[in-house]
Amino acid sequence: MTAQASAQEPAAAAAAPKVSVADGIKDVMRRIEEASQRSGNKRTRLVAVGKTKPLEAVLEAYQVGHRSFGENYVQEIVEKAGKAPEDIQWHFIGHLQSNKAKALLQGVPNLYMLETVDTTKLADRLNRICGELGRETPLRVLVQVNTSGEESKHGVEPSEVTALAAHISGSCPNLEMAGFMTIGMPDYTSKPENFTCLKECRRKAAAELGLDESELELSMGMSGDFEAAIEMGSTNIRVGSTIFGARIYPNKK
Repeated sequence: MTAQASAQEPAAAAAAPKVSVADGIKDVMRRIEEASQRSGNKRTRLVAVGKTKPLEAVLEAYQVGHRSFGENYVQEIVEKAGKAPEDIQWHFIGHLQSNKAKALLQGVPNLYMLETVDTTKLADRLNRICGELGRETPLRVLVQVNTSGEESKHGVEPSEVTALAAHISGSCPNLEMAGFMTIGMPDYTSKPENFTCLKECRRKAAAELGLDESELELSMGMSGDFEAAIEMGSTNIRVGSTIFGARIYPNKK
């Protein structure tokens, strides 16, 4: 390769047309359908994660009929929800500090699901605030499970899952115990035990709560592993960069 050709490559890459958000949604939906056909799993919901992306990108997906969106940060989801159509089903998928629970629930009155409950303290606070705000329907919550054992990840230990699920179900009338969520290791494709672990947590909790396993959701699978997650029974996948492009974070000072 000549130096001239090498120098031209960045410019050529920059000039290449960007894939639109609408095309990203369509491509992911196609891959969901193919994975569902392989596994027989017909229940998967796509949560399009707009983390760090402008509201305009979310609305581009909305214009092609998508309605389920996820955000990681309280301030960001509050700002977007305040300007977005009311029929969007918002999912909060980031770690939630107890002292920010009220800001989240006040700022996003149509919050559809909170996927990251990992302590009884947080569950109790959410339950109390939902009551104070007069929320008409119970808030759907998932118990986040740390299935990989990585210290960098939030979530309850697998051995403590059933106790937390039982607490939410029995002591938090303003919450609906809807299922379980995990973040698999980056090399999930060769190590499926993270998702297997979440399925086992659901099995044990369902037996304790007297529920059929199908009544409890499994939120597992992101951009790099959502097809494998669907094949293992995921009912809820969280996909961001594959739809919206790589995230750009501001420089931290």
